[in-house]
Amino acid sequence: VQLQASGGGLVQAGGSLRLSCAASGLTLSDYTVGWFRQAPGKEREFAAAVSWSGGTTAYGDSVKGRLTISRDNARKMVFLQMNSLKPEDTAVYYCAASSSRTRIPSQGYEYYYWGQGTQVTVSS
Repeated sequence: VQLQASGGGLVQAGGSLRLSCAASGLTLSDYTVGWFRQAPGKEREFAAAVSWSGGTTAYGDSVKGRLTISRDNARKMVFLQMNSLKPEDTAVYYCAASSSRTRIPSQGYEYYYWGQGTQVTVSS
């Protein structure tokens, strides 16, 4: 099982990035997929998640209105569109998969599979 996060980079404040999470070795449509982020010296933070069907989404308070998560189960991919980026969004972003199908988890321990992370740096 592998989750591959990509799409990170350096962007100016106010700019946009689109992160992708590609899955292999598992049926992605069976899983809730989330994005977490971790900045240097800070705890891992829940950013967004999408239910297995794509019908339900959840966002962390600090990113609501600026990030949009979506998925394409046929392509086994999940996307995180990030707009109006701020320097405080600078972090390594990880995608993760949870087997929860009744609710969207926001705690990292509820996610079993993790990708390797992609760096997002927002300059002021």
